[in-house]
Amino acid sequence: MARNSIGLIELTSIAAGFVAADAMLKAAGVELLLARTICSGKYMVMVRGDVAAVQAAVEAGSAAGDFAVIDTFVIPNVHESVFPAIAGHSKVEHLEALGIIESFSVASLIEGADAAVKAAAVELIEIRLAMALGGKAFASLTGSVASVRSAVETGAQVIGRKGLLVNKAVIPSPREELLSEMI
Repeated sequence: MARNSIGLIELTSIAAGFVAADAMLKAAGVELLLARTICSGKYMVMVRGDVAAVQAAVEAGSAAGDFAVIDTFVIPNVHESVFPAIAGHSKVEHLEALGIIESFSVASLIEGADAAVKAAAVELIEIRLAMALGGKAFASLTGSVASVRSAVETGAQVIGRKGLLVNKAVIPSPREELLSEMI
C-alpha cells in the first residue's frame, strides 16, 4: 500500500483543530504528520497514507471541523522534496535564481509548492508555514531562471485559483547572503 499521499486541514479554531484531528485519525488508517497551532490563532492537521485513506480522513476532519475549516487539500502523489522543505532540512548550497511564492493559507501554499516542484527542474529550499508570518505561508525555490519562472507561475496559478495568492517573485542571480538568511 503506497503511503505517498498527504492531506491537510487548516482551521480558524484550536479546539476545532483537535476535534478534526481526532476525527481524521479515527476515520482511516493514516499517519499523523503535523497537528499544531499556527499564527494567528489557527490550527493545522496534516496526515499521510494511501489516497483513499487520506481522502476519507480529510472528509471526516472537514465535517468535524465544520464552520472552522479555512482550507483543505489532498495531494495524491506528493513530490518527495516537500517534506524536507517543510521540515527546513534543505540541502541547497547555491542559488541560481530565487523564486518565492506567498499565500494567505498553509494548505494552498503546500499545494502550490508541490505543483511548482513538479512543473520544472527546481529545488525547494523551504516551505514556511504560518509561524511568525501572521498566518501566511511561503515557499522558496531555486534553479535556472527559466525553470524558476515556470515553477513560480505554476505554483502561483494553483494558489490563485483559490483566491489566496499574496505575491510571487523571481530573482535572477540573487546575492548568496539571501540563502544564509533563509536556512
